[in-house]
Amino acid sequence: MSFSPEWLALREPADHAARSQELLAKLAAHFAGRTAISVVDFGCGAGSNLRGTWAALPDSQNWRLVDYDPNLLAAARDRLAAWADSSRADGEALHLSKRGKSLVVSFVQADLTRDLDKVLPASTDLVTAAALFDLVSESWIATFAAALKQRRLPFYTVLTYDGTEHWEPPHPADAAMLAAFHAHQATDKGFGPAAGPRATGVMADAFAAAGYRVERAASPWRLGSDFAELARELVAGFAGAVRETGTVPSIDIDAWLAARRTGVTCHVGHEDLLAVPV
Repeated sequence: MSFSPEWLALREPADHAARSQELLAKLAAHFAGRTAISVVDFGCGAGSNLRGTWAALPDSQNWRLVDYDPNLLAAARDRLAAWADSSRADGEALHLSKRGKSLVVSFVQADLTRDLDKVLPASTDLVTAAALFDLVSESWIATFAAALKQRRLPFYTVLTYDGTEHWEPPHPADAAMLAAFHAHQATDKGFGPAAGPRATGVMADAFAAAGYRVERAASPWRLGSDFAELARELVAGFAGAVRETGTVPSIDIDAWLAARRTGVTCHVGHEDLLAVPV
Protein backbone atom coordinates (compact mmCIF):
# COMPACT_ATOMS: atom_id res chain seq x y z
CA MET A 1 0.00 0.00 0.00
CA SER A 2 1.29 3.48 -0.87
CA PHE A 3 0.22 7.08 -0.36
CA SER A 4 0.67 10.14 -2.53
CA PRO A 5 3.49 12.62 -1.85
CA GLU A 6 0.84 15.35 -1.64
CA TRP A 7 -1.05 13.58 1.17
CA LEU A 8 2.18 12.94 3.08
CA ALA A 9 3.19 16.61 2.75
CA LEU A 10 -0.23 17.70 4.00
CA ARG A 11 -0.09 15.50 7.10
CA GLU A 12 3.56 16.14 8.02
CA PRO A 13 3.00 19.26 10.19
CA ALA A 14 0.24 17.49 12.12
CA ASP A 15 2.43 14.41 12.53
CA HIS A 16 5.30 16.45 13.93
CA ALA A 17 2.99 18.34 16.28
CA ALA A 18 1.45 15.08 17.54
CA ARG A 19 4.65 13.14 18.17
CA SER A 20 5.29 12.41 21.86
CA GLN A 21 8.14 14.67 22.96
CA GLU A 22 8.55 12.61 26.14
CA LEU A 23 9.24 9.43 24.20
CA LEU A 24 11.47 11.29 21.74
CA ALA A 25 13.51 12.57 24.71
CA LYS A 26 13.88 8.99 25.96
CA LEU A 27 15.16 7.96 22.54
CA ALA A 28 17.68 10.81 22.70
CA ALA A 29 18.77 9.72 26.18
CA HIS A 30 19.34 6.15 25.00
CA PHE A 31 21.90 7.34 22.45
CA ALA A 32 23.35 10.18 24.55
CA GLY A 33 27.12 10.31 24.54
CA ARG A 34 27.45 8.75 21.11
CA THR A 35 28.86 10.74 18.22
CA ALA A 36 27.41 8.66 15.38
CA ILE A 37 24.39 6.49 14.62
CA SER A 38 23.10 4.36 11.75
CA VAL A 39 19.30 4.32 11.30
CA VAL A 40 16.98 2.27 9.08
CA ASP A 41 13.57 3.88 8.44
CA PHE A 42 10.90 1.43 7.25
CA GLY A 43 8.12 2.72 4.99
CA CYS A 44 9.87 6.06 4.82
CA GLY A 45 7.39 7.73 2.45
CA ALA A 46 8.70 11.21 1.62
CA GLY A 47 11.15 11.36 4.54
CA SER A 48 8.93 12.92 7.22
CA ASN A 49 10.08 10.57 9.98
CA LEU A 50 13.71 11.56 9.45
CA ARG A 51 12.73 15.22 9.65
CA GLY A 52 10.87 14.54 12.88
CA THR A 53 13.62 12.48 14.56
CA TRP A 54 17.04 13.77 13.46
CA ALA A 55 17.37 16.50 16.13
CA ALA A 56 17.20 13.90 18.94
CA LEU A 57 20.06 11.80 17.57
CA PRO A 58 23.89 12.12 17.56
CA ASP A 59 25.67 14.66 15.40
CA SER A 60 26.75 12.18 12.71
CA GLN A 61 23.86 10.20 11.25
CA ASN A 62 23.62 7.59 8.51
CA TRP A 63 20.03 7.02 7.38
CA ARG A 64 18.83 4.16 5.18
CA LEU A 65 15.34 5.08 3.90
CA VAL A 66 13.32 2.07 2.74
CA ASP A 67 10.07 2.12 0.79
CA TYR A 68 8.32 0.01 -1.83
CA ASP A 69 7.25 3.01 -3.92
CA PRO A 70 10.06 4.52 -6.06
CA ASN A 71 8.03 7.71 -6.51
CA LEU A 72 8.01 8.27 -2.75
CA LEU A 73 11.74 7.62 -2.56
CA ALA A 74 12.25 10.26 -5.27
CA ALA A 75 10.03 12.67 -3.32
CA ALA A 76 12.01 11.95 -0.15
CA ARG A 77 15.26 12.77 -1.94
CA ASP A 78 13.91 16.07 -3.28
CA ARG A 79 12.31 17.17 0.00
CA LEU A 80 15.31 16.30 2.12
CA ALA A 81 17.62 18.20 -0.21
CA ALA A 82 15.33 21.25 0.06
CA TRP A 83 14.97 20.88 3.87
CA ALA A 84 18.67 20.67 4.66
CA ASP A 85 20.90 23.69 5.26
CA SER A 86 23.15 22.24 2.58
CA SER A 87 22.93 19.19 0.35
CA ARG A 88 25.38 17.32 -1.84
CA ALA A 89 24.71 14.24 -3.95
CA ASP A 90 27.30 11.45 -3.88
CA GLY A 91 26.13 8.82 -6.30
CA GLU A 92 22.81 7.52 -4.95
CA ALA A 93 23.36 9.01 -1.49
CA LEU A 94 22.69 12.50 -0.17
CA HIS A 95 25.08 14.27 2.18
CA LEU A 96 23.10 16.77 4.24
CA SER A 97 23.96 19.36 6.84
CA LYS A 98 21.30 20.56 9.26
CA ARG A 99 21.97 22.82 12.27
CA GLY A 100 25.44 21.46 12.80
CA LYS A 101 24.52 17.81 12.32
CA SER A 102 25.75 15.72 9.38
CA LEU A 103 23.41 13.23 7.72
CA VAL A 104 24.21 10.75 4.97
CA VAL A 105 21.00 9.40 3.47
CA SER A 106 20.63 6.40 1.15
CA PHE A 107 17.41 5.27 -0.52
CA VAL A 108 16.38 1.62 -0.88
CA GLN A 109 13.42 0.29 -2.85
CA ALA A 110 12.32 -2.97 -1.21
CA ASP A 111 9.34 -5.19 -0.54
CA LEU A 112 9.24 -5.60 3.23
CA THR A 113 7.16 -8.77 2.96
CA ARG A 114 10.24 -10.57 1.62
CA ASP A 115 13.29 -8.28 1.90
CA LEU A 116 13.35 -7.68 5.67
CA ASP A 117 16.78 -9.21 6.27
CA LYS A 118 18.27 -7.50 3.22
CA VAL A 119 17.42 -3.99 4.41
CA LEU A 120 18.98 -4.38 7.89
CA PRO A 121 22.76 -4.09 7.47
CA ALA A 122 25.07 -5.18 10.29
CA SER A 123 25.94 -1.54 10.99
CA THR A 124 22.34 -0.67 12.04
CA ASP A 125 21.94 0.96 15.48
CA LEU A 126 18.23 1.89 15.36
CA VAL A 127 15.14 0.85 13.39
CA THR A 128 12.33 3.35 13.09
CA ALA A 129 9.06 3.93 11.24
CA ALA A 130 6.06 6.26 11.22
CA ALA A 131 2.38 5.58 10.51
CA LEU A 132 3.13 2.07 9.27
CA PHE A 133 2.26 -0.68 11.70
CA ASP A 134 -1.53 -0.38 11.72
CA LEU A 135 -1.27 -1.38 8.04
CA VAL A 136 0.69 -4.62 8.57
CA SER A 137 -0.42 -7.99 9.91
CA GLU A 138 0.13 -9.51 13.34
CA SER A 139 2.22 -12.27 11.78
CA TRP A 140 4.45 -9.72 10.04
CA ILE A 141 4.90 -7.85 13.33
CA ALA A 142 6.02 -11.13 14.94
CA THR A 143 8.53 -11.71 12.14
CA PHE A 144 9.76 -8.12 12.44
CA ALA A 145 10.20 -8.35 16.22
CA ALA A 146 12.11 -11.61 15.83
CA ALA A 147 14.45 -10.03 13.28
CA LEU A 148 15.23 -7.13 15.62
CA LYS A 149 15.63 -9.46 18.63
CA GLN A 150 18.20 -11.48 16.70
CA ARG A 151 20.23 -8.30 16.13
CA ARG A 152 19.39 -6.72 19.53
CA LEU A 153 18.28 -3.53 17.81
CA PRO A 154 16.29 -0.73 19.47
CA PHE A 155 13.03 0.20 17.78
CA TYR A 156 11.19 3.52 17.72
CA THR A 157 7.91 4.05 15.89
CA VAL A 158 5.42 6.90 15.91
CA LEU A 159 1.84 7.66 14.88
CA THR A 160 0.34 4.19 14.84
CA TYR A 161 -3.45 4.60 14.65
CA ASP A 162 -5.17 3.49 17.87
CA GLY A 163 -8.78 3.42 16.69
CA THR A 164 -10.10 6.51 18.50
CA GLU A 165 -11.73 9.37 16.63
CA HIS A 166 -13.84 12.15 18.11
CA TRP A 167 -15.55 14.72 15.93
CA GLU A 168 -17.08 18.03 16.94
CA PRO A 169 -19.90 18.61 16.46
CA PRO A 170 -21.05 14.98 16.78
CA HIS A 171 -23.19 13.33 14.11
CA PRO A 172 -25.67 10.42 14.40
CA ALA A 173 -23.64 8.36 11.90
CA ASP A 174 -20.31 8.71 13.72
CA ALA A 175 -20.39 5.28 15.43
CA ALA A 176 -21.45 3.39 12.30
CA MET A 177 -18.85 5.22 10.20
CA LEU A 178 -16.07 4.41 12.67
CA ALA A 179 -17.04 0.73 12.90
CA ALA A 180 -17.01 0.45 9.12
CA PHE A 181 -13.67 2.23 8.91
CA HIS A 182 -12.16 -0.22 11.38
CA ALA A 183 -13.48 -3.10 9.29
CA HIS A 184 -11.81 -1.58 6.24
CA GLN A 185 -8.58 -1.11 8.19
CA ALA A 186 -8.44 -4.82 8.94
CA THR A 187 -8.26 -5.72 5.24
CA ASP A 188 -5.03 -6.82 3.58
CA LYS A 189 -2.77 -3.85 2.74
CA GLY A 190 -0.07 -6.09 1.27
CA PHE A 191 1.16 -7.72 4.49
CA GLY A 192 -1.83 -9.93 5.28
CA PRO A 193 -4.91 -8.91 7.31
CA ALA A 194 -3.92 -5.62 8.94
CA ALA A 195 -3.58 -5.27 12.72
CA GLY A 196 -5.28 -1.84 12.53
CA PRO A 197 -5.97 -0.21 15.90
CA ARG A 198 -4.56 -3.26 17.75
CA ALA A 199 -1.10 -2.76 16.25
CA THR A 200 0.62 -0.95 19.11
CA GLY A 201 -0.59 -3.53 21.61
CA VAL A 202 0.56 -6.34 19.33
CA MET A 203 3.98 -4.70 18.97
CA ALA A 204 4.27 -4.09 22.71
CA ASP A 205 3.51 -7.74 23.47
CA ALA A 206 5.89 -9.04 20.80
CA PHE A 207 8.83 -6.92 21.95
CA ALA A 208 8.17 -7.53 25.65
CA ALA A 209 8.18 -11.28 24.96
CA ALA A 210 11.48 -10.80 23.11
CA GLY A 211 13.08 -9.31 26.22
CA TYR A 212 12.70 -5.62 25.42
CA ARG A 213 11.75 -2.76 27.70
CA VAL A 214 8.72 -1.22 26.00
CA GLU A 215 7.31 2.28 26.52
CA ARG A 216 4.23 3.76 24.87
CA ALA A 217 2.90 7.30 24.62
CA ALA A 218 -0.11 8.95 23.04
CA SER A 219 0.45 11.05 19.91
CA PRO A 220 -3.00 12.22 18.78
CA TRP A 221 -3.80 14.48 15.90
CA ARG A 222 -5.84 17.48 17.07
CA LEU A 223 -7.26 18.98 13.90
CA GLY A 224 -9.01 22.32 14.06
CA SER A 225 -8.91 25.44 11.93
CA ASP A 226 -5.10 25.26 11.83
CA PHE A 227 -5.31 21.95 9.96
CA ALA A 228 -8.53 22.57 8.02
CA GLU A 229 -7.23 21.25 4.68
CA LEU A 230 -5.90 18.08 6.28
CA ALA A 231 -9.25 17.58 8.05
CA ARG A 232 -11.11 17.92 4.73
CA GLU A 233 -8.87 15.33 3.07
CA LEU A 234 -9.20 13.05 6.09
CA VAL A 235 -13.00 13.27 5.91
CA ALA A 236 -12.99 12.40 2.20
CA GLY A 237 -10.62 9.48 2.62
CA PHE A 238 -12.47 8.17 5.65
CA ALA A 239 -15.79 8.26 3.84
CA GLY A 240 -14.28 6.61 0.77
CA ALA A 241 -12.98 3.71 2.88
CA VAL A 242 -16.36 3.32 4.58
CA ARG A 243 -18.15 3.32 1.21
CA GLU A 244 -15.93 0.45 0.04
CA THR A 245 -17.18 -1.76 2.89
CA GLY A 246 -20.81 -1.51 1.76
CA THR A 247 -21.94 -1.65 5.40
CA VAL A 248 -23.21 1.92 5.78
CA PRO A 249 -26.04 3.20 3.53
CA SER A 250 -24.88 5.76 0.98
CA ILE A 251 -27.47 8.24 2.20
CA ASP A 252 -25.90 8.13 5.69
CA ILE A 253 -22.39 8.50 4.30
CA ASP A 254 -23.47 11.48 2.20
CA ALA A 255 -25.16 13.15 5.19
CA TRP A 256 -22.05 12.57 7.32
CA LEU A 257 -19.84 14.03 4.57
CA ALA A 258 -22.03 17.10 4.22
CA ALA A 259 -21.86 17.73 7.97
CA ARG A 260 -18.09 17.31 8.05
CA ARG A 261 -17.04 19.47 5.10
CA THR A 262 -16.73 22.72 7.04
CA GLY A 263 -16.18 23.92 10.57
CA VAL A 264 -15.28 20.63 12.24
CA THR A 265 -12.61 19.67 14.72
CA CYS A 266 -11.30 16.16 15.06
CA HIS A 267 -9.18 14.15 17.49
CA VAL A 268 -7.53 11.12 15.87
CA GLY A 269 -5.71 8.84 18.28
CA HIS A 270 -2.22 7.49 17.65
CA GLU A 271 0.48 5.93 19.78
CA ASP A 272 4.28 6.07 19.73
CA LEU A 273 6.39 3.18 20.97
CA LEU A 274 10.02 2.78 22.02
CA ALA A 275 11.42 -0.74 22.53
CA VAL A 276 14.96 -1.21 23.87
CA PRO A 277 16.66 -4.58 24.42
CA VAL A 278 17.60 -5.29 28.04
